[in-house]
Amino acid sequence: MAEVNGGPEDPISSRSRIIAAAVRLTCAHGWSKVTMGRLAAEAGVSRQTVYNAVGSREDLAEAMVLTESAGFVFSIVEGFDAHPDDLLAGIRAALERTLEIAQDNALLRAIVSATHGADTELLPLLTTHAESLLGTVKVVIADRVDRYGLDLEPDRVAAVIDVVVRTALSHVMQPSATPRETADEITWIVSRVLGRTLTSS
Repeated sequence: MAEVNGGPEDPISSRSRIIAAAVRLTCAHGWSKVTMGRLAAEAGVSRQTVYNAVGSREDLAEAMVLTESAGFVFSIVEGFDAHPDDLLAGIRAALERTLEIAQDNALLRAIVSATHGADTELLPLLTTHAESLLGTVKVVIADRVDRYGLDLEPDRVAAVIDVVVRTALSHVMQPSATPRETADEITWIVSRVLGRTLTSS
């Protein structure tokens, strides 16, 4: 198969398109049905370009997870940055944005469905990178929280962040309320721990 426009293409552009195509195929047909040939056809590139851009099928799985995870990290940063003078409002905004993204994320829904037997090959996508993603999220949050000048020992701050992240993750995996309601509930708990009052809506 010829490359798009019949000539060589920017590797970064090819990689992005291939990963996006892999996400579409996974959501539509399941990870087990994603072959390099099918992926090449979906992305409009040659099989060799697929291998050059993403490597093996395992590398592709990792690239998919990391690409989708970036959206969650950005939502956290945006939430805090929207409320530079109110920590609790920043926490609530970060939580609500993240939960909204999770609610609308087709790949995440496909992975969650795999935990109920829909496509067990998707499970490694969720479990293999869970801890590294959690670590990244905690570092991002710690950096933002540090800007509010909390009068709390660093290990206590880390403990609060850990509880918030893991609680939010449980709601990502199994929602029990709307993103706004969940964000409000978790923020209320944090406010009690920190002895602070939410000052902005």
